[in-house]
Amino acid sequence: MPRRTCRVVFTTTFAVSCLFSSVQSAHAVLGGSPLTPPAGASTSSHTVTPLAVAHAASAASGATSSSSSSSSSYTVQETTFGNGTVVREYLGANGSVFGIAWHGPQMPQLTDLLGTYFPQYLAGVQAVRAARGGGHGPVAVEQSGLVVRSGGHMGSFTGQAWLPQALPAGVGGSDIQ
Repeated sequence: MPRRTCRVVFTTTFAVSCLFSSVQSAHAVLGGSPLTPPAGASTSSHTVTPLAVAHAASAASGATSSSSSSSSSYTVQETTFGNGTVVREYLGANGSVFGIAWHGPQMPQLTDLLGTYFPQYLAGVQAVRAARGGGHGPVAVEQSGLVVRSGGHMGSFTGQAWLPQALPAGVGGSDIQ
């Protein structure tokens, strides 16, 4: 009987974890391609032209009306998951994700969102927690090649991550929201 119980528990746990990962997994990669929304998620996107770049372009051309430079524009793609968590991806003109922001009742899978930057983030979190004597709570990892800010509490999580070297002209970390 215990063997059968173990098998049932394993099978159930495996099935639930597979279902959860297929629904919640974002598959976006900071510095890479945007996510492919999972089933049940809704998406929207819009293009943004930073004001500082638009004003500089109009001043340089002597134009009185605002003009925009397509090379400095970026796209914000927003995905709302079935659980209510919202992930915004900031894509440069080359289609690469230079920033990500999230908010909602559940944390997104940071391993998916940060991609190859995830180990760097973990090392930064460990360093921050060691410096303050451990514990939990909001985390800010600010390095020359990666910035991640994450916090919240059960039912309300927020965060931003960006690559400072990949930010388009006229875009700052505060624009990743």
